[in-house]
Amino acid sequence: MRAVIQRVTKASVTVGEEQVSSIGRGLCVLLGISVDDTPRDAEYIVRKILNLRLFEDESGRSWSRSVMDGNLEVLCVSQFTLQCVLKGNKPDFHCAMPAELAQPFYNSILEDMRSAYKPELVKDGKFGAFMQVHIQNDGPVTVELTSPSSPTDIKQMAKQEKQQQRKEKTRAKGPAESGREKGSQRSRQDPSASSGAEGDVSSEREP
Repeated sequence: MRAVIQRVTKASVTVGEEQVSSIGRGLCVLLGISVDDTPRDAEYIVRKILNLRLFEDESGRSWSRSVMDGNLEVLCVSQFTLQCVLKGNKPDFHCAMPAELAQPFYNSILEDMRSAYKPELVKDGKFGAFMQVHIQNDGPVTVELTSPSSPTDIKQMAKQEKQQQRKEKTRAKGPAESGREKGSQRSRQDPSASSGAEGDVSSEREP
């Protein structure tokens, strides 16, 4: 599954002369479902969309808040062309999930997102229609996501996320506190660092 996520000041979808959906500040998400996608891919994409920190906090610090943190809106638009494979200069879409399967799957993704967030803040285009998507990108800020292709990839990405979270916690504590924690850990792991008994043993070994 592929998603192109854009931070926007506003976005809307028009079909013919009718505007079917619009949002203010938030995220506009173009979503391409592949023939091999499963609910696990959907869970990954939904979690990332809602938790990506693409917004500033109250003090103006960038990359600090997610769309959920700010109670902002999300506009999702199904776009099978994201699953394009080029054959020469001609796009081929055999990797995209067929429409009769993709539509219920896409609807389930929207339901999951609304369940995890606020239903009234998650908007949609019109599946299968020829749409005009008006996006006012803020920044510009655009992030491309691809769901992991195998369980191994998922485990690896989860490990990387945990490592990143630990780094962020260390930065938040500051170097002094982090240094004290490391020193405490070394003391627990190496009793000889704080005990004189081992010194007596070493002297006994000397000729």
